[in-house]
Amino acid sequence: MAYFENINKIKYEGPTSKNPFSFKYYNPEEIVNGASMEEQLRFSVAYWHTFTADGTDPFGSGTAIRPWNHLRGLDLAKARVEAAFELFEKLNAPFFCFHDSDIAPEGNTLKETYDNLDPIVAMIKEYMKTSKTKLLWNTANMFTHPRYVHGAATSNNADVFAYAAAKVKKGLEIGKELGAENYVFWGGREGYDTLLNTDMKLEQDNLARFFHMAIDYAKEINFNVPFLIEPKPKEPTKHQYDFDVATGLAFLQKYDLQDHFKFNIEANHATLAGHTFEHELRVARINGMLGSVDANQGDTLIGWDTDEFPTDLYSTTLAMYEILMNGGLGKGGLNFDAKVRRGSFEAEDLFHAHIAGMDSFAIGLKVANKLIEDRVLEDFIADRYASFNEGIGLDIVEGRTNLHKLEQYALAAGEVTNKSGRQERLKAIVNQYLLETLSTVRV
Repeated sequence: MAYFENINKIKYEGPTSKNPFSFKYYNPEEIVNGASMEEQLRFSVAYWHTFTADGTDPFGSGTAIRPWNHLRGLDLAKARVEAAFELFEKLNAPFFCFHDSDIAPEGNTLKETYDNLDPIVAMIKEYMKTSKTKLLWNTANMFTHPRYVHGAATSNNADVFAYAAAKVKKGLEIGKELGAENYVFWGGREGYDTLLNTDMKLEQDNLARFFHMAIDYAKEINFNVPFLIEPKPKEPTKHQYDFDVATGLAFLQKYDLQDHFKFNIEANHATLAGHTFEHELRVARINGMLGSVDANQGDTLIGWDTDEFPTDLYSTTLAMYEILMNGGLGKGGLNFDAKVRRGSFEAEDLFHAHIAGMDSFAIGLKVANKLIEDRVLEDFIADRYASFNEGIGLDIVEGRTNLHKLEQYALAAGEVTNKSGRQERLKAIVNQYLLETLSTVRV
């Protein structure tokens, strides 16, 4: 059955095209920085927002019109698999991602959940035999069901810890069976609402124990892929233990996990933490911990995780700058953890949204690559910190000085003279490169 029968395969037609079902800037075969756009960007479709979300929000029921809405149970799950691979093919999407409960309904018991998952996993595996689309990562949903009201690996209830461990065990097995390139942990309930009833040390110790068990089992089944932690500061809990990259990195280092994990960084989570998207990418990059990206954006006027499709070209440019400076995403990708707006309820809106996001990151890739080629930011930064390349600055960097010597130097040096950081000029240059790139593409 065709679920999007009125939509043909989306092709690159260039920026002058008026066809809403075409790429204007994302040309999968175009070479940028020695590799094709498809190889550089590694786009992924998020199963949950694209095939299971119905537009429900805290104030209203679902609005989404989908051709599979009339189905239930495993029939619904099977229809979503069929629709998914049709959309993957028409978007020419290299990857997809899912939670276990996205692809199959949770049963009344753990065994029923397994029994629901097994035929759907087999169905996905069969579709993947003839599809170019691969599994970027999978994960276990340990936040929706009421059993996780107090957390999963950080729950005060050991039975919940055991149940969550079983779910991750099954998830690792599914990831191996489907050839996943990563495995993700999102600790949506791994945090607290109040310290008045929380043993924070035990919860964090148990979370580390949980991660070490997952590492051990992955080794046991020879599932040798990067593990990714997805930081988020709050929502659904008041405070989550993986608040941001820096907090997550400190946790990993404390519990000797840093060699087994990297970060899956989401743009909207970064802004909820009070950071920019590029800040979180930079912190991960300079620490060798940038694994993958959930590509979306938030709304600065709304205080929760809105998961909008990315269309902010300034943000996609600075994000791609960090990714290119990282040497690419490796086994990671740009996963559209994004949902169409509640008012965009028709099935074709799923295509419009992905096209917009893919074009936006294609532009960001080209602008960021040009900035790097011309060493616009690197040369300015190198000049700004030039005082550490010689004299007392070099002594500081190479550890050849101390407080006594620095005091003597400061007393003899006299008044300090600083140079402007020229923030406004640099922002204007980024704008100039962005507009010049768009102008060149249109010619």
